[in-house]
Amino acid sequence: MKLTSILLALLSGILFWLGWPTHGFAGWLLVAFVPLLISERRIRLQEGKRTAIRVFLHSYLTFFIWNIATTYWLYYSTPFGMWFAVIANSALMSLVFLGYHLLARKATQGTALTFLACLWISFERMHLEWDFSWPWLNLGNGFSETTSWIQWYEYTGTFGGSLWIWLVTIFVFVSVIHFGPELHRDKLSFQKIKNLLISKRMFLIKRASVFGALVCIPILLSYTISLLNMELQKGGGTNVVIVQPNIDPYSQKYDTTNDSIVALIADLALPEMDEFTDLVITPETVLADDVRLSNMNRLAADRSVNQIRTVLYEYPKTHYLGGISITEIFRDSSRVSAQTNIAGDGRTFYNDYNSAMFLSATDSLQVYHKSKLVVGVENFPYKNVLQPLLGDAMLDLGGTISTKTTQEQREVFKMNEQNTVAPVICYESVYGAYVADYVKNGATFLAIITNDAWWNNTQGHKQHLSLARLRAIENRRWIARSANTGISAIINTEGGIVKSLEYDVKGTIKGTIYPKSKMTFYTTHGDYIARVASLMGLFVLLFSVFKRGKMQRK
Repeated sequence: MKLTSILLALLSGILFWLGWPTHGFAGWLLVAFVPLLISERRIRLQEGKRTAIRVFLHSYLTFFIWNIATTYWLYYSTPFGMWFAVIANSALMSLVFLGYHLLARKATQGTALTFLACLWISFERMHLEWDFSWPWLNLGNGFSETTSWIQWYEYTGTFGGSLWIWLVTIFVFVSVIHFGPELHRDKLSFQKIKNLLISKRMFLIKRASVFGALVCIPILLSYTISLLNMELQKGGGTNVVIVQPNIDPYSQKYDTTNDSIVALIADLALPEMDEFTDLVITPETVLADDVRLSNMNRLAADRSVNQIRTVLYEYPKTHYLGGISITEIFRDSSRVSAQTNIAGDGRTFYNDYNSAMFLSATDSLQVYHKSKLVVGVENFPYKNVLQPLLGDAMLDLGGTISTKTTQEQREVFKMNEQNTVAPVICYESVYGAYVADYVKNGATFLAIITNDAWWNNTQGHKQHLSLARLRAIENRRWIARSANTGISAIINTEGGIVKSLEYDVKGTIKGTIYPKSKMTFYTTHGDYIARVASLMGLFVLLFSVFKRGKMQRK
């Protein structure tokens, strides 16, 4: 029996791996939890009271396989960070599942399953908001390669996908445990299984019909939405040139002067530019040689900024959007914030920015500072508590030694009276409601600038591109994506990749995107499914505790 439970947990982990983008088939995600749920039930019903540790270990096996098989590529940028992410995230997922087990021992199966779905979605919501944020494996992200199935994300966001998985999972699991007690025995012959299938034929037909409806109705709805949203793109487009410089961040990027980078940008972009070019886009921190300033207002006078203006001089209509590293150095203690770093002398302070700048040959400079930071690499989670204990260890996971400084508002850059562009920097594109804030602030299309070269040619950069497709659907906005080493792309409002430039290729993409002004239901209301799930989960928990206490008093 113990071996069977372990094999079931192992099967769940394999199903999550087989279902995850970009190499998997997302349909497996709809049933990936089922073997683990069966494993938990077998342990709970057949091994007595002391089952919590076994359930935690079995679920840890499932989630460790899922995490390591789909995010192993983090190792290429930070071995310690990869192991920390895999081990810690697997443990957190297992704690969520353990919470379900503890309630299932005392409540009805239906109550416990409802609580599990709500608790898991609440956990995913937490992963979007707390300092150790890591929402990469949120369930709804798993459909990023099957965008034809999830056009309704414009109403639900990715939490709609998480909810869909749980609805199908719970139905399949309940069907299995209602199918017959014989299935839960260790010894079950082929003949017994055959007789069981014959005796419960009508039950199977009904359950198969409902299963088909749960799977197919959302997909059919998605195709219907696609047909209703179908439109011909005529005129009014924005002409973009997307630059992919293909600079190795380990051996070239931070040892190359900004002058050399500007020359490379000019060599790549100018042959593709003409009088109709509206925007040139370059990757995150393409100007990686820190621009050091005493005040951010001095950025407009920087040499590299003005060299870019010179490149644009013959094209007064054309704007530029690209990444830049900025260090603001000062000694005025009144300017210190929670994210300000202190130099070794104890008297010099500095703000370290990963920024996007927007300019033309004649317009004033606009700047946005990246504000969703990579844990450990760009920020120190719970710094006041952990730094006295760990020193700067949490900041050395990806080769950096300082906390990045962020800003409160989602900045949008104004191109003209009709069009504004959102400068989404790298990791920010993983966060649905966060990107929606750009659109609520007026963005008519999204520009994602990123450097995915840290992970080499693995699933990492492919998954990152795939997740961007979800943002296009949620907000019905075109996306122009510039990645240092690839994959750069143009993505339409249905999440389709119109043009792309493969990994490890130096070059440009020239194309047209079509700005939109209408806001979707999701853009307006954000992650409302997660908020409702959190409240519902709390209600179910309190109701179960109160009901049990009342029964014990009787």
